[in-house]
Amino acid sequence: MSTPKAVPEEFLHFVWENRLFFPDNMETIEGEPLEIVNTGRRNTNAGPDFFNAKIKIGQTTWAGNIEIHKKASDWEKHNHTDDKAYDNVILHVVEKADQKITRENGTEIATLEMAWPEQYTRNYQKLLDAQTWIACQEHFHRIDPVILQLGFNRLMIERLEDKTGELTQRLEQNQQNWNETFYQMLARMFGFKVNAVPFELLAKAIPMNILAKHKNNLFQLEALLFGASGLLNEELLGDDYFLELRKEFGFLYKKYGLKPVEAHLWKFMRLRPGNFPTIRISQLAALIHRSKGLFSKILETEKTEDLKTLFRVKASNYWDAHYRFNKLSPRQQTKILGEDSIDTLIINVVIPFLFVYGEKQNQHHLKNRALEFLEEIPPESNSIIEKWKNLGVSARSAFETQALLQLKNKHCSKKKCLTCPIGNKLVKSLG
Repeated sequence: MSTPKAVPEEFLHFVWENRLFFPDNMETIEGEPLEIVNTGRRNTNAGPDFFNAKIKIGQTTWAGNIEIHKKASDWEKHNHTDDKAYDNVILHVVEKADQKITRENGTEIATLEMAWPEQYTRNYQKLLDAQTWIACQEHFHRIDPVILQLGFNRLMIERLEDKTGELTQRLEQNQQNWNETFYQMLARMFGFKVNAVPFELLAKAIPMNILAKHKNNLFQLEALLFGASGLLNEELLGDDYFLELRKEFGFLYKKYGLKPVEAHLWKFMRLRPGNFPTIRISQLAALIHRSKGLFSKILETEKTEDLKTLFRVKASNYWDAHYRFNKLSPRQQTKILGEDSIDTLIINVVIPFLFVYGEKQNQHHLKNRALEFLEEIPPESNSIIEKWKNLGVSARSAFETQALLQLKNKHCSKKKCLTCPIGNKLVKSLG
């Protein structure tokens, strides 16, 4: 056999899909001449690996599906014999044909023991064995940058589709309430990485339908959010604003039967003061106060700048001189939600929601708009994007930085080189 080292089944899929097998004088294990007219279309869901293939065995042309395994006996291990979804398999492609395979009705399935040049396996193994930041790092400079650029759109769609599952699950938990689900995801992102969990718990502790009843009163919104956060549980004398919030929450707490978050969950250490949860909670209150029907407005917004304007909010006046309750700041400063934070909220909350909503409501213009917003937002700045830059990849927009994050996190870090446009090229071309 042509493989010096064992390869995963996905490598066999790669060889088949890219027609890297030896094409001449092919025959089934039964000795019948075999011609591959069309390898078929890759299936990423349940069922045979490739649909709508076309092959010729002897003088007979067959159209149907292809199943690929390391060993022919894997067919039975995977219980395909009793699965009618595999009745239309016209060819079983394997690395080793250790037994003959039949359909449910007893008819034998033609089997190909596939062979390919050893160089492809060696190329792939080099990538798997690499210990660099990305497997292809030493050969990256040899690849035409256009190949990566052409892959950005697929990577971006893939990234948005990855988030579809999470949003769908949350929608189910919220009885398909888009506004409540959006509010929960938005609140979570207001905590960014460090306080994401307590912010999400806060959103669940004080639902949007309660906040909506007080949205015209910023003070009551802050009382509800700060009270439900557990941050009003301290005994702080001498801070009139704190005491007023606490008194107001005492009334609202009984009215709605609220269960506050545990205060110890909030993290302040190693955060810049502008990112303290106290500031973020006040900014969230301001956003709710000034944005009636926020999710509906977002669905109607067509320009990126108008979208950003919706999120340009400031913490209430008390926070001009404070970062925490009862502690004066060294200097006064208006605490406005920064442009980078706004971009982060749009990239990680608004755009996925637009994409998923457009998909589920069959409003494809919203999906296109989500991608257009990404192309108009400046590129993100983080350690992963910086390392890509060191390799000569300079992103021009958030669309491209999101694609690069998807490539690194979902492909490079998991050594999924076969699904990467660059890894794909290197496996087929490395000497």
